[in-house]
Parts: sequence; C-alpha cells; structure tokens
Amino acid sequence: MVEETVLAPAAWWESAAIYQVYPRSFADGDGDGVGDLAGLNARLPYIAALGVDGIWMTPFQPSPQVDQGYDVSDYCCVDPLFGTMEQFDALLELAHSLGLRVLLDVVPNHCSSEHPLFQAALAAGPGAPERDMFHFVEGIDADTPPNNWQSVFGGRAWSRANPSSETDLDWYLHLFSAGQPDWNWRNPAVGDYFDGVLRFWFDKGVDGLRIDVAHALFKAEGLPDSPSEGGVVDGLRSNPQVSDQEEVHEVYRRWRTLAEQYEPHRLLVGEVNLEPARAARFTRSDQMQQAFAFAFVKLGWDPEAWAAVGNELEAARQLHGATPTWALENHDIVRSVKRFGGGNVGALRARAALVALLGLPGPAYIYQGQELGLPEVDVPLAARVDPMWARGGVCRDGARIPLPWTEDPALSHGFSLAGTADEPWLPVPAGWGRHAVELQEQDSESVLNLTKAALTLRRKLWSDEAFTADDGGTWRVEAGNLLICERSADFFVAVAMGSEPVKLPAGTVLLSAIPLDEDGWLQPNNAAWVLQD
Repeated sequence: MVEETVLAPAAWWESAAIYQVYPRSFADGDGDGVGDLAGLNARLPYIAALGVDGIWMTPFQPSPQVDQGYDVSDYCCVDPLFGTMEQFDALLELAHSLGLRVLLDVVPNHCSSEHPLFQAALAAGPGAPERDMFHFVEGIDADTPPNNWQSVFGGRAWSRANPSSETDLDWYLHLFSAGQPDWNWRNPAVGDYFDGVLRFWFDKGVDGLRIDVAHALFKAEGLPDSPSEGGVVDGLRSNPQVSDQEEVHEVYRRWRTLAEQYEPHRLLVGEVNLEPARAARFTRSDQMQQAFAFAFVKLGWDPEAWAAVGNELEAARQLHGATPTWALENHDIVRSVKRFGGGNVGALRARAALVALLGLPGPAYIYQGQELGLPEVDVPLAARVDPMWARGGVCRDGARIPLPWTEDPALSHGFSLAGTADEPWLPVPAGWGRHAVELQEQDSESVLNLTKAALTLRRKLWSDEAFTADDGGTWRVEAGNLLICERSADFFVAVAMGSEPVKLPAGTVLLSAIPLDEDGWLQPNNAAWVLQD
C-alpha cells in the first residue's frame, strides 16, 4: 500500500497581500504636519476594507530623522514625533482585531550616530573595544580614508571620528549618510544585540519584520578597495566588497530559528537588492521567508523585459524554493505612473500593472497611495528633504507626499485629523484632491475600487488549489506585445503592452483593469485575469 503524502497547510504569508505604510505621510493625528501612530490607528479600518492581509510600517523608532527614520537611535522605543509605546500597543491590538498582521522595519546595517553605543565608541578613543561594534579604521592620513568606498547617498563612505584631534586618526564607515554608521557584524556582540531587538518586538506580538539592506551587513574581510571607483550606488551592487558576503546567511539562519520559537511563526522579509539568482539564496528554507523581487520593481513598460525577469525569477524559485515577493512601488522609488510614461498613459499603465501584480503567484506588496493611482510629484527644490538629494542628486520625496483623503484642500486634504494643522512635512501640490479617497470611494471605476475588487477576487481564488503560490509562473510575449504569465494550466495573467487591441487566448475573463472592447479584445495598456478554457 502506498502511503498518501499529506501536504502541510500553506503559511499565511505565501499568498499574502501587504500594504506598506509610510507613517510620516499616511495620516496626521495631532496636526503637527507629520503622520503618526494616532493617525494610522484612526485610518486602520480603511486599510482593512481594502482586503489586504497586513501592513508593513517603515521606522517610527527614535531617530534624529537624518534619513526619515532609517537612522535609528533606539530600536525598542517610539519616537515622540510619532507618538508613544502605548499608542503602538493600541494600534497592534486594533490591527489584529481587524484581521491585519503587522510587520515592522528593522535596520541592522547601520544605526544613528546618536545611538548610545556609537556615542560610547566615539568617546572611548582609538583601539577601544567599544569601537569594534562599528567600523573604525585608521586612515591613510588625516585627509585620506582607509579605502575608496563611496556612499549610496554620494561622496565617500567614510568620516573622521574626531576631525579636530591630532591623535585620533580613525575614520568610521557609513554606506549611507555620515549620520548612519555601519555596525560591524564580525563582532559577535552586534548579533547578540539584534537578537534582543527581535525578541522585544516579537514578544509584543508583532507578526514579522522587513529587514533593511539585508544583503549588506558583512563587508569583505580587511575592507579592501573596491575594484571600481564607481562607488556603492545601485543597491550596493557596484561594489562587491560591501554586499552579498557569504557570512550574512548565518544571520538569517539564526533569525529564522528565533522567529520559529514563536507561535505562530514570525515572518522575515528581506530588502535584498541583488540579481534574482543571488537574492533567492536569502529565501532558502532555513533563512528568510520572503525577499523583494527588485528586478521586477525596476521594470519599465516593456513586455520582453517583463517576460525575461519573470522567467529569471521563476528559475530562481525552482532552484531555492521561495516564490518571488512582488512589488511595483515603495517609498524609495519613483511612482509607477511616472515610470510607465507619465500623464494619462502612465496612469492607465499603472492601473493595469497593479491588476497584473495582484494576479501573480505568491505574496504582493502595495505601497500606500498606489491604490489611488497617485503620480510622482516634482517637489520644489527648496522643499526637498531627502539626504540622497543633498549628496547625490537623487530625490525620493516625490513618492512620499502625504495622502489625499478629501477633495477639500483644508487640513492638507484631510491628512490632518486634529482639526488644525501645520504645513505638512512635504508640500502637497495643487489639484492633489482629485486623487482623494472620498472621491474614489464614490466612483465605481476608480483605481481604489478596482484594487478592492482585485483583492477580494484574489482572496477567493487563492483559496482554490488552482491558484496556490506553489504554481510558479511561465512568462512569454505573444503577437501584438501581449505579455502572458501562465500561472497554471487553468489561469493566466495578460497585459496588453502594444499600441493596438489584442485578442486574448481562449478563456473566461475574471477581471480586467478597464472593460474589454466590444469584440472582447484587450485594449492597449490593459490587463486581465483569465480562466483558461
């Protein structure tokens, strides 16, 4: 008698749709112009009504805000700018009551220069054990750093520890701003410290962590010069000395073991900005469960490129097991409306791309405002606050404009819930109210209502074995630049990326970004989910 194989039930994250919240720009509960926990708490029912499975919150921990919270000075508290720990506890309780999991950001590559451990290292002086928690290295001379590494934000990746000292010739490493010193993960004390950080939030009931710059914790032994003077921009990939070191995988094996000490198991999501085959190694069965498919995030409106990246991601999945984690937007990249051409065409393509995204196998992440079809904003030069702009000429502020909740411009289009409001931390452009939540909720053909319909249908279909995350996907381009992702013998996603209507393969259209034409053909810049005949 052949024993029947019983498959373990899929974990919730294998097909989850997660909504990314950038708290500074989501909702302002106290009227100071900066979004906060009180505002998010008040608007949580809106997120739950979308039909997502959870939220990912970018940092709200104490920080000088040099890089809008990604320079953390205390990993286990709440910055007063955003509220109190009591407000976070209330938010976590409400989210869980609404059926939403909560993921937080953890920033293990670097901290704030105001972190007590870094301040202690500065005070201790050259050669002190406190400095071994970071990368303090004596320079070639007082004006020349230890190597040629460049910062992601522009300029060199080193700063003098004590520029006025004639005896302290140490420099410290910061792959980002000078206010963000890199931890030295070759010191076991750093790993022990972060074990405590993870346990703190997991003990509170947080459902998982998104891990910032997950691939760059370890630097090459001896910190040798980069083979290129080009620096470490483009996801740190142009300098192999600062990312994708083999030792980093032991960190995530350790964290996975820790995460599985909790019931239910906690989720680990990596920001792993590497080529698909390398990124997939971080999602092997004993490491993180998810890593964002960055090759997909960066695509333009090109069917051949989509198909090539889709098949490359599927090959990586076949090799290492974890389904790609799909996203088209986040707080660090240009909104898809602009990336796909801008204006009405870009808006139409972004709408179609969102439908396609939600039809792909595996988990999907939506960035706040994507469900409203928000465009990129050209922030006035004087109002830009992104440190990448100041040092490297790249500005991420245009994707971080506060959300428009009401058509009326009062209280920054409803961004403030306090009844009074300071100017928001980034300026809201004229006409922003045309994208408002209140308007889109009343429009049956809005991007918002399309998103809700897609998420509702996704949840229904994904409970069927024909649509499970393990199906993978085969990508191809057919005549007329029709992109097809065939999830299984039963279901495919189609995107019309050409200039003329195209006939779909035989099947029943379950959802489309805009109605099909009168002949049932897919119009240009439209996408559909199709149940095959």
